[in-house]
Amino acid sequence: MHYTYIVECSDGTLYTGYAADLEKRINAHNEKRGAKYTRGRAPVTLKYYEEFENKADALKREAQIKKMRKEKKLKLLNNTKNELYMP
Repeated sequence: MHYTYIVECSDGTLYTGYAADLEKRINAHNEKRGAKYTRGRAPVTLKYYEEFENKADALKREAQIKKMRKEKKLKLLNNTKNELYMP
C-alpha cells in the first residue's frame, strides 16, 4: 500500500507527505529523521491519511493536498467521522 498523510506539528502547522510504510514514516518524523520541515517541529500527530494501490496515485493526491490552503485542509480533517480517514 501507499499513503498520503497529513500530520499536525507541535507548532500547530500541518505537513502533508507520502509514505510506503506509514507507521515507519511517522516514527521518522518524530525521531527528527523525517522531512526537513518537521525536524524542528516534532513531535507530530497523524491527523489524516488515504490509502492507494500505487505510488503514482498517492503522489498525485499529495500534490493536490499540498496546493490547498490551510483552511481547506482543516475542512478535510473535520469532515471525517474519525480522527483518521481511511477510504
